[in-house]
Amino acid sequence: DDLQEKQEYILLRLPNFPADSDPIGPDESYNEEVRRWSEPTKFDYEPKAHWDLGTDLNILDWDAASKVSAARFVYYKGAGALLERAVYNFFLDENTSEGYTEIIPPSLVNNDSMQGTGQFPKFTEDVYTIVENDDPEVPRNLTLIPTAEVPLVNYFRGDIIDGANLPINVTALSPAFRSEAGSAGRDTRGLIRMHEFRKVEMVKVVKPEESWKELENLTHNAEHLLQKLGLPYRVVALSTGDASFTSAKTYDLEVWMPAQDTYREISSCSNCTDFQARRAQIRYRDEDGKVKLTHTLNGSGLAVGRTVAAILENYQNEDGTVTVPEALRPYMHGMTKITAEVKWH
Repeated sequence: DDLQEKQEYILLRLPNFPADSDPIGPDESYNEEVRRWSEPTKFDYEPKAHWDLGTDLNILDWDAASKVSAARFVYYKGAGALLERAVYNFFLDENTSEGYTEIIPPSLVNNDSMQGTGQFPKFTEDVYTIVENDDPEVPRNLTLIPTAEVPLVNYFRGDIIDGANLPINVTALSPAFRSEAGSAGRDTRGLIRMHEFRKVEMVKVVKPEESWKELENLTHNAEHLLQKLGLPYRVVALSTGDASFTSAKTYDLEVWMPAQDTYREISSCSNCTDFQARRAQIRYRDEDGKVKLTHTLNGSGLAVGRTVAAILENYQNEDGTVTVPEALRPYMHGMTKITAEVKWH
């Protein structure tokens, strides 16, 4: 029993095997650019950062959020709240039109779910866990989800799926909660690295022989959203040292941020092969009646706050207003331009 416990301790902390096609290297400097879409946005004036635009327009309030919660939280106000809502409704509509089934998942999950998708036991310091609970009917430890990937993948935990029903494509809007342990001093301003944010997630459960084709499909689904919003981006293949614990291969979509004069991650699309399926025992029965592990894939479609940041910076005007992307105008009651909101205090 002691040896078995030690073996399980080690195995649960071993990452997925990288794909043969992954760039080999210890960090992000070894990532390889795959393609670009559109030219970076240029201005004939000094563009403002999205945090300044949001403050000047009075649609993002960092000070009030810091007072009520802590640093790295924000209030969206007026047209800012409408823009956030427009973005995620647009994403959900586009994803469902591409064949994804929409799900509204729980935001609190148990330890088995966190272990099933690979967050536990290795990354317990990166999340917020609720530990005090006197209700005997409810598990003592529940964790606020860091991404909807966790409840979406674990929906199938312990299941044997009819192979005729694969692939399964699901999408969800959810809050995401991250402690950002070890990120002190990085992206402390703006919407890039928040403790709480909203994200639309896409998850695929597929047969092993289909997973590499489905990774390309998943990545194109995420790219489609940026293209419809007219946001310049590039696709990057992550190196072995930069890819996540669970992923065999990851493409990052990086959107252009004019004020920072650089591309910033807005989506990660990953093939986890059978890594999560083995931990969560997600299986399917093939046409011969044999039970096999599925492959799982996940991708942001997309991170909502980062999309808002990219829209503010790429669609800003010299007078401080922000033009609403054409694709979002039906979701914003026909609004074509965001102007300054009235300040209450």
